[in-house]
Amino acid sequence: MIGFSPSIFVKSKNGGHKVEASALLKRVRKIEIKTRGLTQHVFAGQYHSAFKGKGMTFSEVREYQYGDDIRNVDWNVTARFNHPYSKIYEEERELTVMLIVDVSGSRDFGTLHQMKKSMITEIAAVLAFSAIQNNDKVGVILFSDRVEKFIPPKKGRSHILRIIRELIDFQPVSNKTNLTEPLRYLTNAIKRRSIAFLISDFLGNDFEESVRIAKKKHDLIGIWVYDQRETDMPAVGLIKVRDVETGEEHWVDSSSRFVRESYRNAWKQKREEMNEMFKKTGVDYAMIATDHDYVKPLISLFKHRD
Repeated sequence: MIGFSPSIFVKSKNGGHKVEASALLKRVRKIEIKTRGLTQHVFAGQYHSAFKGKGMTFSEVREYQYGDDIRNVDWNVTARFNHPYSKIYEEERELTVMLIVDVSGSRDFGTLHQMKKSMITEIAAVLAFSAIQNNDKVGVILFSDRVEKFIPPKKGRSHILRIIRELIDFQPVSNKTNLTEPLRYLTNAIKRRSIAFLISDFLGNDFEESVRIAKKKHDLIGIWVYDQRETDMPAVGLIKVRDVETGEEHWVDSSSRFVRESYRNAWKQKREEMNEMFKKTGVDYAMIATDHDYVKPLISLFKHRD
């Protein structure tokens, strides 16, 4: 069971209220300019090479040729004609990309550079623009401890801008997290195999089986966004901490070496358990800190899959 849940959180700057229309448009435009530029100049080719051949359709059977992948040998036809034959596949011209985005209360946390919410929004925008540049459809599942909103897969810039607006301004019904719900929804609602990015800080519990089931049907990839203060507690004396997902408040003596060490060990255990879970389920993932550039981890993830 993965049970670590750091509780030093801060409220969003807008106090939970929706952003005014003019300010929202400016923020959408700013994110579009940055992420679209990255897509065109930094991620050009990386996305396509990482996901080409992930959606394949059967085309024909022909005689085996030197260099054919042995895994594509059609053993039934080979046995029938007593001569090796290969299955030939064609890359699907159009893929579906699903962004499964955590909108729970813990995303409104950030201590060093920006909130997790801002990082999640930019990463989702980069992936969305990369997808439409590759002529893929993009859909979104926003979740807390329930599926908060579903945006069906579509193409086009206006569709991506709508997604960015929702990521900036969406106010969930619940502050809590349950990663099982969006994964179950993905498995049931998206019939065609998709490339599914699960973007979250992964503070939920007991979702390994849901990851395993979703992975069988979809090409599931994890994007783990975290803040450095979730890994290490500074020694600043007696502090009051509040978990925005549960509302619980506690006083913590951060000057205590035992408290800080326990906090640090809890994070290490969380990371080890998460790494083991992703390894067992065969899910590729990237860890991205709010005070670091997300470009390098994404490129490393893409190259790993190439």
